[in-house]
Amino acid sequence: MRRRRVCRPTAQGSSTRRGRASPYDRGVTPSSPTTNTPFGGTSTYLTDPALEAAVNCATVLQKPLLVRGEPGTGKTLLAEAVAEAGGYELITWHVKSTTRAQDGLYFYDTVQRLYDSRFGDHDVRNIREYIHLGPLGKAFTSESRSVLLIDEIDKADIEFGNDLLHELDRMRFTVAETGDHVVAQERPIVIITSNAEKELPDAFLRRCVFHFIDFPSRELMSRIVAVHHPRLEPDLLEQALDVFYRVREMPGVRKRPSTSELVDWIAVLRASGRDSVELDADLPFLGTLLKKEQDLASYSAAVAGRTRGRIGG
Repeated sequence: MRRRRVCRPTAQGSSTRRGRASPYDRGVTPSSPTTNTPFGGTSTYLTDPALEAAVNCATVLQKPLLVRGEPGTGKTLLAEAVAEAGGYELITWHVKSTTRAQDGLYFYDTVQRLYDSRFGDHDVRNIREYIHLGPLGKAFTSESRSVLLIDEIDKADIEFGNDLLHELDRMRFTVAETGDHVVAQERPIVIITSNAEKELPDAFLRRCVFHFIDFPSRELMSRIVAVHHPRLEPDLLEQALDVFYRVREMPGVRKRPSTSELVDWIAVLRASGRDSVELDADLPFLGTLLKKEQDLASYSAAVAGRTRGRIGG
């Protein structure tokens, strides 16, 4: 089965020669400003004014938004929400330790071409059949604005960030194997997430807008839960939130439960028919909140100490 071509031939069916602009090169200036509707969250992704301001600031400045925050605070979901709110295509790039900026532009599948040359039934001389765009390449060739999520940039080599911003500044690249020139039609909205596993270079940070997503306050968390459980009994909601935040603050708990785990915990509480919950040694479905053996032991020790304190008083 033939593959979708990435770099197309020019008009009249003639192939693009090395060094000559392909149909992608339409002379569009990547830095041209685009009219945007301010981001204010979505019906399922609730935000605060600081996060909204950071997204809108990055969009106006046409700079990447670097987002940090503890796991479960919605860093990755932010890109999905921005895409949904603006009606943009979401393009995701999951970064690994071996990822290079060049990988985001395109990939020349030499292995498949070699296989087809030996066992295939079609002409392998057209190299364009084996050029596959990466996330950056897809964002650059999109005819309308897109949201590019670069997820967990801190997993990559320390030079990756600067190389990435170099490509984002240029907004164009050449496919070396064919000579085709790719020029971005629209500058994507770039959202970069980091779990702070390693420090990012200062030169990289200077070229980004930065925002740290705080863990949701109790008031915001109540609104988030209401999105997922709109008919939740008020008493159960308040009790669940009370237990949840107290578990998060227990000494020795290393992987503190996140928003998604709270939503799941409430779901199983409701499914089991419970209408109340309290912090004790028999907290139902504790494994929904705590996922490490050490954290379960820390919980048991904290609850036991609390019980002894009551008896002693």
